[in-house]
Amino acid sequence: MDIPWWRDAVVYEIYVRSFADASGDGVGDLAGVRERLPYLVELGVDAIWLTPFYPSPMADGGYDVADYRGVDPLFGTLDDFESLVADAHRLGLKVLVDVVPNHSSSEHPWFQAALRGEHRDRYIFRAEPNNWQSTFSGPAWTKLPDGQYYLHLFAPGQPDFNWRNPEIHREFLDILRFWLDRGVDGFRIDVAMGLYKAWGLPDIQDQSFKSVSPIWGQPEVHEVYRSWRKLLDGYPGERMAVGEVWTDSSEDLALYVRPDELQQSFNFAWLQAPWSPTAFKKVIDDTLAAVPFATWVLSNHDVVRHRTRYDTADPGTGLMRAKAAVLTMLALPGSAYLYQGEELGLPEVKDLPPEARQDPVFIQSKGELVGRDGCRVPLPWSADGRSYGFSPDGVAPWLPQPAAFAALSAAAQAADPGSTLSFYRRALACRRELVGSLPYTLEWLDSPEGSLFFTRGSLICALNCGTEPVRLPSHGGVLLPSGPLDGDLLPPDTAVWLRASS
Repeated sequence: MDIPWWRDAVVYEIYVRSFADASGDGVGDLAGVRERLPYLVELGVDAIWLTPFYPSPMADGGYDVADYRGVDPLFGTLDDFESLVADAHRLGLKVLVDVVPNHSSSEHPWFQAALRGEHRDRYIFRAEPNNWQSTFSGPAWTKLPDGQYYLHLFAPGQPDFNWRNPEIHREFLDILRFWLDRGVDGFRIDVAMGLYKAWGLPDIQDQSFKSVSPIWGQPEVHEVYRSWRKLLDGYPGERMAVGEVWTDSSEDLALYVRPDELQQSFNFAWLQAPWSPTAFKKVIDDTLAAVPFATWVLSNHDVVRHRTRYDTADPGTGLMRAKAAVLTMLALPGSAYLYQGEELGLPEVKDLPPEARQDPVFIQSKGELVGRDGCRVPLPWSADGRSYGFSPDGVAPWLPQPAAFAALSAAAQAADPGSTLSFYRRALACRRELVGSLPYTLEWLDSPEGSLFFTRGSLICALNCGTEPVRLPSHGGVLLPSGPLDGDLLPPDTAVWLRASS
């Protein structure tokens, strides 16, 4: 049986606003992405995932969509998008785009009609609110002048669709066709477990991401993805979809990737795991036992960058652990999703001034929650200039960059064999050489305390999460370490790929 392209793919998430600015307005755009495609080819990824670029008032960075079939002038034109897809395909890159089915923008024509009292059953209105809270802080209900309330699980500018209305189903199937006809290879589905809410909208005590709750994981959602899968399977080229599914159960995660539903679902348990061989092993075992095609991810546009998450009081520990974690991740069966800038070793930017922050999490919580701007700071491409090459010289980026970005820029790292960028390039090149010959299984090896050793066919991966060096397993040679080795000892916070002994 042919192996689908996405099963072992390395997908690179592009947060479009922060990747590269070609127009000179301080905001990233599709033309900027297109100009940097050769960089991504040299990096060694197989596909790109574009965050929303649709017309939007930007109440939540584009995840509040006012028109699902267009391109916001901030990001370019539909012609720019089609040129980007054509160039990506010519260079051998697949293209995934975000689709946002849980909610629209409050400026979407349908919601504007609902405000006038027309077709309100496209959204969720009621005379009295329940106790649900916005995931961004504050009540999940906003009162209108006529006394009715509408539901928004996120920002007030993001009213939730009523998926019990068949019109919503038809609309999104047509939206998917629109982009499939323009050559996209797949979709990342925002809040994929949200869509349906329990009948009666009962009060709840715990609003966290559970397997099934009145807010999340309602069983009716699976019929939506069955219909989407039929649509995807009707197009050539192994079109696919990956769901953003936050849940507390790998068994629940598996429900979204049954043979007639989504091809993949994000495995957030991997990025949530602490720096611990026991925790990592449990996530790996649970994942591989539950889902047919695993995904692995360490960072994205919604979480603190993993270099910073892994930081300790010892300088450099976070970066060492980040490199060891990604090397381990890339050795696992399945696909890997990288987030822009992690290949540069970018840390979370913690000291953004309050007046610069734009995340609705920060705004709605009145500054009590710092929000996600720190992982969304525009990328540094060169070591000098006002925006370190993100925008044309003299143009300030939409979020300020720290001075430390100069040394971390792509230009500063490209020629340095010891840089994080060079390490990522070597790791992805080595993975591409190996992956076709490796079984989609792994076997655990006896591991010293604080470490995690496993083998996949001809590849051995060893990770040391402990505080003391550990002896490497018997091997046929070193393929790639995440940091310097000490003879046949693996230092703390380091991983290595080894050739299995013949």
